[in-house]
Amino acid sequence: MTAAKRRRRRGARAGSAKHPGAVAGFRSGWEHGHWFGRCEAALQGIVQPPPPLKQAHVLFVATGKGFPYSPLDVAIADSFRGQVTQLTITDTKQPVADLALRIRPDVVIVLDGLEFDVAQVDRMREAGIRTAIWFTDDPYYTDITSRLAPHYDVVFTLELVCVDYYRQLGCANVHYLPLGMDPASFRPRNPERAQRHEVCFIGSAYWGRVAIFDQVTRYLASRDTHISGIWWERLKDFRLISPKIELGRWMGPLETAGNYNGAKIVINMHRSPFDETFNNNTGGIGAVSPNPRTFEIAGCGTLQLTDVRSDLVSFYTPGYDIVTYESPQEMIEKIDYYLNHEEERQLIAMRGMLRTMRDHTYGKRIEQLLGLLFPG
Repeated sequence: MTAAKRRRRRGARAGSAKHPGAVAGFRSGWEHGHWFGRCEAALQGIVQPPPPLKQAHVLFVATGKGFPYSPLDVAIADSFRGQVTQLTITDTKQPVADLALRIRPDVVIVLDGLEFDVAQVDRMREAGIRTAIWFTDDPYYTDITSRLAPHYDVVFTLELVCVDYYRQLGCANVHYLPLGMDPASFRPRNPERAQRHEVCFIGSAYWGRVAIFDQVTRYLASRDTHISGIWWERLKDFRLISPKIELGRWMGPLETAGNYNGAKIVINMHRSPFDETFNNNTGGIGAVSPNPRTFEIAGCGTLQLTDVRSDLVSFYTPGYDIVTYESPQEMIEKIDYYLNHEEERQLIAMRGMLRTMRDHTYGKRIEQLLGLLFPG
């Protein structure tokens, strides 16, 4: 070793002794960089054949509702590309029926459709053009969707319970198709230092969530926790945990993914279908299917700790590629456990990421959708 190298090493050791924060920062940065490299290497091993190309002309009608729906519009539109021979894109704010009657697509696929006039749907069907809708917020708006669904030839819903619900309304062709994740956004990343925390939750403080978080507030206040979303001032002990809450912000996909990547554990808590304040679900339709965040969190290669939805097992295996909790106390116990079992935490997170990238991207969902619309 040269004298210069020895002096640099001594200087680094001396600097570290004087600035322990620098040592912790270096260690944290190295750990995240190393994990990011491992995830990227694992992703290189996923080899999937391209989806079959459907000889069809699809007119895709995006929500046109702006943020936070605009990233979904883009992700779905991008997923159609390369899977059909012809794709036309518009949104619900446009004269869709006029366009459809002019270009005569094989099918018109409407996303969400809550703000789309069904008179246009009826007009297209009368002209012999097949129509389909993909409901993205079931069962929370079933008071509205129940009036819309019968106007379409084909109904897709992200909620399993709603399949029979729409069939009982007279819809003959109903399919279960959950949302997924956009791998261009929700994937492993090396996060900013400010995004690195032990525990993270991103979402709105619906009253059902508040009831759970009220029971874990003191625990989360004692950890390196980051919470972001609206209405969190509803917490009973809001002042205690307020320094750890980023209040009143909507984050885009990349920033959300950065926070997921920066956390050792991301909590997922499904919205209650029975919250009377923010639901249009007076029929009390239940919910058993995982929310879109389930796939987005898993795609980022972080450990997901989620409450239980009974159909979650159709997508992940609890204890193997995702972790579940059924009570506030179990949430606390599992956070403690996985923060103290690093290798096990990372192994489960890696499995969840790989399964998501293989099976739960929007590309896969569109492949399923087209296979149902154009079998064989």
